[in-house]
Amino acid sequence: MIQESNANVGGDARGCGERLREARLAAGLDLQDVAARLHMPVRVVESLEKHGKGQATGAPVFVRGQLRSYAKLLQVDLGPLLEAEVAPVAPVELVSHSHVAPWRRAMESIARRAVYVVITAAIAVPVWFATRTHFAEQPATASLDAVPSAGAPHQVQHEAVRLPAPPVAARVNDRSPYVASLAPPVGRSQSTAASPALSLVFEGDSWMQVTGDNGRVLEQGLMRSGQERSFKAGEVTGIVLGNASAVRVQQDGSKVDLTPYQRANVARFAVSSDGSVAPAQ
Repeated sequence: MIQESNANVGGDARGCGERLREARLAAGLDLQDVAARLHMPVRVVESLEKHGKGQATGAPVFVRGQLRSYAKLLQVDLGPLLEAEVAPVAPVELVSHSHVAPWRRAMESIARRAVYVVITAAIAVPVWFATRTHFAEQPATASLDAVPSAGAPHQVQHEAVRLPAPPVAARVNDRSPYVASLAPPVGRSQSTAASPALSLVFEGDSWMQVTGDNGRVLEQGLMRSGQERSFKAGEVTGIVLGNASAVRVQQDGSKVDLTPYQRANVARFAVSSDGSVAPAQ
C-alpha cells in the first residue's frame, strides 16, 4: 500500500495539483501508472497536477471527483484546500416563469372532460339511432301447423306450437279469417266460378300461402274450417298449406293426393299453367 507522502504536511501555498504531483513522485509512480490505476487518460492526470495554475481541467463537478480519486490513491488529505480551489457544486435553481391558479387548473380539467363527453356523444348518438331498428321487436312467427286457441283467435304465437287438427264440428264458421293478400279476397261465392282449374276446400283450420307470377304472394293467412278457394289456370304458380291433412285439393273436380308433396303435415307444390299440380322447386 502506498504510504502518505511528506507533501501532505506542506504549507498552504501549494495547490492541490502540486501536492498530488509531489506525492506521486514520492511514491515512485509516473503518470502512466496513475492513469492506469484510476482508469483515466494520461492527459487528464497531467491536467489534475496542473490544477490551480490556470490550466482548464473541465467542469467543477468532474474536477472535484477526479481530485478526490487521485488523493485517495496517493493517501493525500487535501482537506479544506480542495474546497477552496474547486467551487462547490450547487444545484440548479428552478424558477417558475408562470403560475396557474388552482381554480384555473380545475376549470381546465373540467373543460377537457366536457370536450371528451361531447365528442363521445357526437359519435355514439348517431350510431345508436342508426342501429336502433335492429333491436326492435322481431315480427311474430307461427308454425304452419299451429292453430290459435279459441280464447284468442287473432293472437299470433311467438313460439311454434304443433297442435292436432281440431274436429270440424268444434269450429265456428263465422270467425273472421287471417288474410294478408295482395289480391282481393276470394269469397265462398267464387268457389262456383265457371271452370275453376284448382279448388281448395278447408275441412279444418289451416294456414295457406298462394304465390303468383315472379314469386309475388297473392294471398296468405289462416283459413277457417268450411272456407273454400278457387283459382283459374295460370292464376297461381305455387301453394303452401299448413295442416295439409285438413285440406281437400281438387283439380278439375278430381281430388289431388297431397302425400307426395307433404312433409310434417305441410304440403308444398307448384301449379302449372293448366292447373296441374307438380312438386315445388
